[in-house]
Amino acid sequence: MGRFRFRGRKDKRDDVKKSIPLKALIPNLITSIAACAGITSISLSSEGRFGEALVALLIACVCDGMDGRVARLLNASSKLGAELDSLADFVNFGVAPAMFMYFWLTGGPTHEIDGVKMNPVLIRAVLACSLFYAMCDCFRLARFNTMLEQEQLPYWKHFFTGVPAPGGCWMVLTPYILLDSFEKTIGARAIYPKVYEFMSHPYFGMAMLLFVGVLMASRIPTVSLKAIRVKKSSQMPVVALGLFIVGCLFFNLWLTLGVIGAIYILTVPLGALIFLKAKSNYESQNPGA
Repeated sequence: MGRFRFRGRKDKRDDVKKSIPLKALIPNLITSIAACAGITSISLSSEGRFGEALVALLIACVCDGMDGRVARLLNASSKLGAELDSLADFVNFGVAPAMFMYFWLTGGPTHEIDGVKMNPVLIRAVLACSLFYAMCDCFRLARFNTMLEQEQLPYWKHFFTGVPAPGGCWMVLTPYILLDSFEKTIGARAIYPKVYEFMSHPYFGMAMLLFVGVLMASRIPTVSLKAIRVKKSSQMPVVALGLFIVGCLFFNLWLTLGVIGAIYILTVPLGALIFLKAKSNYESQNPGA
C-alpha cells in the first residue's frame, strides 16, 4: 500500500519546471510597453502630431533603458527577453524615427508644406532614405546579437561598434527637436528664416537619415558611457555637471535633448580618436597580441 501511494504521489519538482515566477514576466512587460510606445509614435507621426510622437519615443527609450536593469535586478534574464528586446529596439529606434522623419519632411499625411504640395519624386526619395535608415538599424542590431558570443579584444570593452540604436534615433531626430524648441522659445522661423528653411528642408533631412544610418551600420568605435570611469578628484565637478543637465531638462526638456543630440554627433570623431589611442597603447604593451 505504501509503495502504491508513493507511485501515485506527484513530484513537486515537476510543477516547478512547468511554471515560472511572476517576477520573470516584469522585464518582458516593460519591453512590450516600449514596443507599444514605438508603434504609437508611428501612428501619431502619420497624423502629423509630431510633438506627441516624440513623447511616445521618449517613453520607449526610458523603458528600453529599464528592462535590462530590472531583469538583472530580479535575476530574470532570459533568451526570450533578449530576442524581444532586439525586436522592440528595431521598432522603437529604427522604424519609428524613420517614419517620423518621413512624415515630417514630406509635410505630414497631406504631403503639403505651407500649402504647397510636395513633389511625388521627392516624397519617394525621402521614403527611400527612411527605409535605408531603418534597415541600417536592423543590421546594427543583428550584428550586435552575433557579437555577444564573440570574444572581444580588451581595448574594445569601452566602445560600441557603430552608433548604438537609441543614440542613432535621437541623432536623426535632432534637427526637428532643435527647430521645434527654438520656434517655441524665440520664434526661430521669423528671426532666422534661412537657417530654419535649411534645417527643415527634405534634402537636409535625407542627408541626416543617410549619415546616421551609415554610422549605425559601420564599425566606427563610439564611446560607451557605461564603461566611463571618473577619478575621485573629478567626482564633484562631474556631479555638478549632472545636476546642471538635470536642471536644464526640467527647464526645457526638448531643447536640452536637442542640444545633447547635437553634442553626441560631435563626439563621434572624438570617440574614434580615443579608440585609436587605446588600441595603440594596448598593442605597445602587448606586442605579440
